[in-house]
Amino acid sequence: MQQNQERKSPRFITFGEIMLRLTPPNNELIRTTPTFDAHFGGSEANIALALANLGIDSSFFTVVPDNAVGKSAIRMLRANNVDCDPVILSTPEQTPTHRLGVYYLETGYSVRPSKVTYDRKHSAITEYDLTTVDLTALLRDYDWLHLSGITPALTPGCADFILRMMAKAKELGLTVSFDGNFRSTLWTWEAARDFCTKCLPYVDVLFGIEPYHLWRDENDPAQGDVKDGLPMQPSFDEQDTVFKAFVKRYPNIKCIARHVRYAHSGNENSLKAYLWLDGRTWESKLFRFQILDGVGGGDAFASGLIYAMMNKYTPEDIANFAVASSVIKHTIHGDGNIIDSPETIRQLMDMSFDIKR
Repeated sequence: MQQNQERKSPRFITFGEIMLRLTPPNNELIRTTPTFDAHFGGSEANIALALANLGIDSSFFTVVPDNAVGKSAIRMLRANNVDCDPVILSTPEQTPTHRLGVYYLETGYSVRPSKVTYDRKHSAITEYDLTTVDLTALLRDYDWLHLSGITPALTPGCADFILRMMAKAKELGLTVSFDGNFRSTLWTWEAARDFCTKCLPYVDVLFGIEPYHLWRDENDPAQGDVKDGLPMQPSFDEQDTVFKAFVKRYPNIKCIARHVRYAHSGNENSLKAYLWLDGRTWESKLFRFQILDGVGGGDAFASGLIYAMMNKYTPEDIANFAVASSVIKHTIHGDGNIIDSPETIRQLMDMSFDIKR
């Protein structure tokens, strides 16, 4: 009986690369700093970590080298209650370069933007033969699979694995969420659009509206994309038009969510969200805030939305909870949103700033 009760709680799994992040302290530049602050992160890992902290049964699948650096990354996730049993600790024979990816972050200040420099080529996840993974065994005990457009940009093998994971997840009845998460240092805009569009028939919950082809006429791309001319901060009606075009073309999509950012300076932003759910578009509150660490803000938005959907919040509360999750992440050092109290996010969502006594 206890086992059946536990099974009612949704089980979440995601796949992606976790990396070592090195950041000069105090907003210094890489070329001038004598020291670096070290954290581990990566889009999918950040989401697994955030959900685990909020009490969701959350698992992460990746490949890391079986050495001190790889084990340290997994230890950090396990310390945040992420189930890492699916993780593959690879041998030098399986991944000859035998390394964990690294990225360097220069944190911006005032008018100077933040800057990321990747050092992730030949990391373990890109060298491992993912065709050997038994997808049925990996996914059969889960309810929700989340993937992003970052991992398929790493290698053709990773891209193929993502598509096969999506197909298997749908076969097994999982909810599939996908975030295009374009990275210009990994692939071109057109390559990203071509691949991510292939993913759309498998997606239930979509984050963002790019990079995807949404042709006005599938038989004549020369007529342009529905999103052509859409401003970075669209109006409600402009966003509603695009959402409707997505769900008309891909009726399998039940929910689309995107956050809209207004940058007042390098250290002060505003965020709000648009959400398509239950056949209509919803708009969140607008939150203005100071930035301590902006990396992982989009991942916190995604994890907040997934948590709220799993807990059957109303559409308005889903949108506001997701944005509030992202806003809080901007006040935390590191990639992950380590808030372990949904009530803390709900207080911000409800615009409650009183001291909790």
